[in-house]
Amino acid sequence: MILFVDACVRTHSRTKKLAEALLSKLNDETVHIALEKISFDVTDEAYLKKRDDLISQGLFDDDMFALARQFAVADTIVIAAPFWDLSFPAMLKQYIEAINVLGVTFEYTSEGIPKGLCRANKLYYVTTAGGSFVPLEFGFGYIKTLAQNFYGIDNVEIFKAVGLDIAGADVEAIMDEAIRREW
Repeated sequence: MILFVDACVRTHSRTKKLAEALLSKLNDETVHIALEKISFDVTDEAYLKKRDDLISQGLFDDDMFALARQFAVADTIVIAAPFWDLSFPAMLKQYIEAINVLGVTFEYTSEGIPKGLCRANKLYYVTTAGGSFVPLEFGFGYIKTLAQNFYGIDNVEIFKAVGLDIAGADVEAIMDEAIRREW
């Protein structure tokens, strides 16, 4: 099962168009999570206390951990997030906070090193940017670090189209080139 984590909000999102092309190439059962339709809880003291209490009791079947459980059992993960303000939309960070659950998506070794508990063998990060200044460490790098160091997903790739809003850019050609990429 492919888990499609969609942080795209625009009706004609170029990032979502790339993601849909990738999903078509992967051609497998897909579960779509539209992050804009999720009302994430505020991470305040009460939220953290409830979360910590549930984790300490091993009560991972609580609804609070539904997204983490879903993420942990996916075979492949596709995250679609436009490049905004040197990163990704805030709702993706909220999603990450919801899935980063000790005992579900990762655990700690006796040395205090995170060890992944996720089934996925591959994570694709799909993004687009209007400009050409797209430092990877701020969006993709963060996701890649979590995937490899917390979730146990070693194979992480970026699928991107950049320079889409530069004066004179042939947007269709840039998008087509990205979509034709071999996987």
